[in-house]
Amino acid sequence: MRELSLHILDLVQNSIEAHATQVALTIIENSKDNLFSICICDNGGGMDKELLQQVFDPFVTTRTTRRIGLGLPLFQMSAKRCGGYLKIESEPGVGTKVEAVYQYHHIDRPPLGKICETIRLIMIANPELDFSYTHFVETASFSISTREVTAILGDIPLSHPDVIIWLTNFLTDRFTNLYGGVCDENH
Repeated sequence: MRELSLHILDLVQNSIEAHATQVALTIIENSKDNLFSICICDNGGGMDKELLQQVFDPFVTTRTTRRIGLGLPLFQMSAKRCGGYLKIESEPGVGTKVEAVYQYHHIDRPPLGKICETIRLIMIANPELDFSYTHFVETASFSISTREVTAILGDIPLSHPDVIIWLTNFLTDRFTNLYGGVCDENH
């Protein structure tokens, strides 16, 4: 995948398919320590030790719609290619934590991509999911959660056109502020 946000979308979808009701995404960008970290934690069904040992094999998947699962192997390959690693902790009935770490300055590190669109899509398409997103860039940070937004909205659904417009503008403004007023790390 060309953008890290697509890996994030894939992993959140995995969490949803594992019956997670809570998913927390944390992104840490620290150029001084040469660190770019993505961590996704859920309270889904989790994996037993046997499945956990095979999870990077593309021919091992719990999906019934196809016989291969390339998301985690590709994410791991991407992190390793950039001097990092991908680590998974999981326990049946407890949940799963996936952490991908990249060297921030590595020339092959994929861009984060359209993270605002990814976050908006996750929130709007899964209003029943308690999703939280926290993003650190150096000393600045930003966070939002579905629970906070739905508490403010009351009976108004996240899919209401006015809410979608507000959410788009809110995410874009907060994300831009993380980078000191520029669109992202590259602009």
